Amino acid sequence: MGNSRAGSLRTVLPVEPATAEDVAALHGLRRRLEDWLHDRGIRQWPRGEVPPERIAAQLTRGEWHVLRGATGVIAALRLLWSDPDFWGADETPAVYVHGLMVDRMHAGRGLGASLVDWAADTGRARGAAFCRLDCAESNGALREFYRRLGFREVGRRAFAHLHDVTLFEKPLSAASGSRPC
Repeated sequence: MGNSRAGSLRTVLPVEPATAEDVAALHGLRRRLEDWLHDRGIRQWPRGEVPPERIAAQLTRGEWHVLRGATGVIAALRLLWSDPDFWGADETPAVYVHGLMVDRMHAGRGLGASLVDWAADTGRARGAAFCRLDCAESNGALREFYRRLGFREVGRRAFAHLHDVTLFEKPLSAASGSRPC
């Protein structure tokens, strides 16, 4: 599930497809993180933006994947194979990471990085050339986290109904001599 990086712990928990029983846990985790971000003045996710019905529909399409601990879902992400809303009609084979979430009680254990590694490995196995993701332009801590994982900023998008976002990508070529993701 990705190589260890100095100074960071990596999980050995298996990434699993989310099930219908996970909708409430995913929605609850999202809401707790929305509140946590809001309380710190971070404009990443507006409170109440994603209702449980949207998560259920995404789950039905097989987009959600989770890490489980003793308390249930402790981290999750959505995995997409196209992202026209943020990346336009780009035909480049890529895997897109959305909704990366780690329960704050499990923060600092490398779970987010492990999920991104898993997404990249999954994309690489399916022939994707890039692993792509985005975050709020104003979320400096998350932008730095993605840079530390080897992503580079490749663009920005402005949305009338949402904050401006920074687009990041990382090549998945195994020929680069080091593990890209």
